[in-house]
Amino acid sequence: MTQPLRLGIAGLGTVGIGLIKIIQRHAAMLEARTGRPIAITAVSARDANKDRGVSLSSYAWETDPVSLAKRDDVDVFVELMGGHEGPAKNATEAALASGKDVVTANKALLAIHGQTLAEMAEDAGSVIRFEAAVAGGIPIIKSLTEGLAGNEITRVMGVMNGTCNYILTRMEATGQGYNALFDECAELGYLEADPNLDVGGIDAGHKLALLASIAFGTKPAFDDVKLQGIQNIALKDIAQAADMGYRIKLLGVAQRTAGGLEQRMTPCLVPASSPLGQLEGGTNMVVVEGDAIEQVVLRGPGAGEGPTASAVIGDICDIARGLRIATFGQPAKNLETASAAQASLPTAYYVRLTLLDKPGAMAKIAAALGEAGVSIDRMRQYSHEDNAAPVLIVTHKCVTSLMDQALSNLSQTNVLQSDPVVLRIEDL
Repeated sequence: MTQPLRLGIAGLGTVGIGLIKIIQRHAAMLEARTGRPIAITAVSARDANKDRGVSLSSYAWETDPVSLAKRDDVDVFVELMGGHEGPAKNATEAALASGKDVVTANKALLAIHGQTLAEMAEDAGSVIRFEAAVAGGIPIIKSLTEGLAGNEITRVMGVMNGTCNYILTRMEATGQGYNALFDECAELGYLEADPNLDVGGIDAGHKLALLASIAFGTKPAFDDVKLQGIQNIALKDIAQAADMGYRIKLLGVAQRTAGGLEQRMTPCLVPASSPLGQLEGGTNMVVVEGDAIEQVVLRGPGAGEGPTASAVIGDICDIARGLRIATFGQPAKNLETASAAQASLPTAYYVRLTLLDKPGAMAKIAAALGEAGVSIDRMRQYSHEDNAAPVLIVTHKCVTSLMDQALSNLSQTNVLQSDPVVLRIEDL
């Protein structure tokens, strides 16, 4: 009889319990698809007495995840605890040191320590799989490392945080402001324990760093990801972007430029008619562009018990079948240290201004932009009743340095009531 693949699962939260449910419900199907039984031998969590809605009585219990990672009856250590330090890191290192394979949903751990852990895995003859760490149920890691392996990737971009997309689309649909929808997300349990991981773009930035590593053959470099959250997006931005044919998304973009690898997770305008523009609610979408395939769009649920557990079991099935792939698609020691791009590729910008309503104000704005080499493509002035005149400008494409100079010029015009709101417009 074929020996079972024996799992040790650390972390019995939403994803861990979802994984156990799949294994218990589909044991025969999984064996048929992989050619061997998949069995859970031991689990670990902080509270052994908590009712989690599934039977754990047939599994050994370890309070310490490091002890679980070292067990002789565990072939694959499944890390579902989260966090880039402490138990998750210690237990993962212990598993690799013991020659075990690792499956994880922990994007922060790999974005920050991925290079070191990948080298440990290679030295031990082990593999690390992490499909569940990026975009939930979307098989983007597998797509990049396998299906698209014959492409030179030119750009990876996407919406990779469902909470942010939920807030932005609900702002447009309901007319509620950011603060009200932030509170709604908290009540629904959509936010991380530290909400800034979501709304500040950090969670999605971790994911982008991992995708960039695979796509461009570079060491994960989360510190090089430019981050900007959605906290300052106002209802007027949502409405005025729509008026110009755009929608606002927290968009991750990674691409090579002449100056190095550009990685940014920032609010951007995208055409409302594009696949990304039509994305609603908590759904994720990743777009990959390559020299052979041109463009591939993957869309699906970015979080939740079922989708994330589905991604975890997919990695486990690959290991059961004997598929061995380097963590980031090629040997970790071959990965380059990418130079961080100091400037972005040229793009158009959305600029929202609130001007003091006095003669010559618009002339000063046009002059400030022109002196910086930024030209105006479209401009709209909205009706007003007080002494503040709202003005929306869409520029022609320019490099970041010119826009920075334009903003400096604008600050010296003495006709702005408040700081400008500036967002990139992304070509799709």
